[in-house]
Amino acid sequence: MELSVVIPVKNEAGNIAPLVAEIGTALNGRTTYEIVYVDDGSTDASVAEINHLQKVLPQLRLVRHASSCGQSAAVRTGVRAARGDWIATLDGDGQNDPGDIPALLNLARAAPAMPPLLIAGHRTQRKDTWSKRTASLAANAIRRRLLHDDTPDTGCGLKLFPRSLFLDLPYFDHMHRFLPALVLRAGGIVRSAPVNHRSRQRGVSKYGNLDRLLVGIGDLFGVMWLYRRSSRPQIVLPEATTSSDIGTAISTTRVEEPVS
Repeated sequence: MELSVVIPVKNEAGNIAPLVAEIGTALNGRTTYEIVYVDDGSTDASVAEINHLQKVLPQLRLVRHASSCGQSAAVRTGVRAARGDWIATLDGDGQNDPGDIPALLNLARAAPAMPPLLIAGHRTQRKDTWSKRTASLAANAIRRRLLHDDTPDTGCGLKLFPRSLFLDLPYFDHMHRFLPALVLRAGGIVRSAPVNHRSRQRGVSKYGNLDRLLVGIGDLFGVMWLYRRSSRPQIVLPEATTSSDIGTAISTTRVEEPVS
């Protein structure tokens, strides 16, 4: 299977059927795929809605948390359960457009296998409130200044990356907001691609601007600490001294990448 679409949800019953239909329209005939919903302790009809859709959509799967553990935990659960080589993540509120996934997948197919690649969606025309857009712009500017991840919009839920790359990253709560920096720390590369963004049509947002700010500050300093404590070995094959001495020794060079 080439692609797993991982969608964390909590109390998004009204958005599930429309989003699943859009994913099918975008991907049917283009790739082999599955849709992995991770229910993060919903108290509405989200689980019943997914169970109903599973009767006619064999590629739809459900993993459940007994209680709410947060978005990063739900994404991690979905990636671990996924069977695709590539993972596309979407927010469950319907604001990400599944129609953008084929273009991101084509970029991934054209890229070399190494170093591993993360493609981050960039919401160039956000359909959010003024206060949310302003808070996001400020947070992105501070993060780029301190982490040098050169990613204009880490908060976009639409991302594409190899499953194996994600599972190699250090896990912590709220890590989904720092995926570009973590991928760069692991020796990967990050590309941003413009994607569509839509207004929320159903349900209510689970986050407030103050919640994001307070949590984000602590996480930012934690990621900076990870950078300072990391090293990325470069494998060096020395020149053979004789024709029979090819590839018999490998040395590593320690590379420190401090954050200014």
